[in-house]
Amino acid sequence: MAARGKNINLFLMDGDPRGRVKVTLQNWTGVVYRIPRTDLDRCKDRDDLSQSGVYFLFGVTEDTDEDAVYVGQAGVRKNGEGILYRLMEHKRNAQKDYWTEAVIFTTSNNSFGPTEISWLEHRFTAMAVNAKRYVVKNGNEPTQGHVTEEKESELEEFVDYAKIVMGALGFKVFEPLNEVTQPREDSSPKTSDGERGLFLFFKRKSGKSGRTIEATCRQTSEGFVVLSGSQIETIDSDSIPGSIKESRKKADIDDNGVLQKDMLFRSPSYAASFVIGGYVNGLRSWKTEEGRTLKDIEERV
Repeated sequence: MAARGKNINLFLMDGDPRGRVKVTLQNWTGVVYRIPRTDLDRCKDRDDLSQSGVYFLFGVTEDTDEDAVYVGQAGVRKNGEGILYRLMEHKRNAQKDYWTEAVIFTTSNNSFGPTEISWLEHRFTAMAVNAKRYVVKNGNEPTQGHVTEEKESELEEFVDYAKIVMGALGFKVFEPLNEVTQPREDSSPKTSDGERGLFLFFKRKSGKSGRTIEATCRQTSEGFVVLSGSQIETIDSDSIPGSIKESRKKADIDDNGVLQKDMLFRSPSYAASFVIGGYVNGLRSWKTEEGRTLKDIEERV
């Protein structure tokens, strides 16, 4: 069954897409804010930010420049201060100076209690870890807490909406790289779970090492994901693009030249160049299991 469309309301609170954004969905009690770190002081008049909620701090790691996220929760304090006050504490904390913007989840009817925010914090953190998109900065795994099966069903529905909103805001913290959201073509192979997706294969004997290099990638709506387990030529050619050379340096490749973590590339040629360590035409190098090149498939559409 085809997914139904969603009507998302994004309110640019400052008239600037780079500034504060408030997000709501029809028939959903959730209220979401995206707030730059520099604009937290301007949110003190927001009553719903004095409530309980769950928040995400987004930034980059200082040592590797990777996308990073911290997932936290905040309850209402005796002095009436809630989630915004907690974020201000993070802003003053020198150990959390990596983040540049926050995404906050609360509700329009102030329905989150301690049990709900603990459960959501645990669930969101696990989702972020499993997606492997961001370095998750939580030092300890949040406690899940105990909820009834009725409450869990209700909170899982909240999570479903949260995934939609987070993606609409441009944060793919819950979306694994190796995930197909749309079928490429009816004849594309099925995955083990029955979902259709276009898998492509690379095989070439390297003149540099003499090894036969074999790799697999999967085309998604974002580009081309070279899958973990692929063999990677570890010797660079003089013709290798500079950005690909840097990607190869940062990639998790073991001593046998096997890729340990999925890698996303925007073009098939960059994906193939990453594999072979030199410039190569990805449209001709990536092929289906039946031997059809990506160029053949693109020209047929």
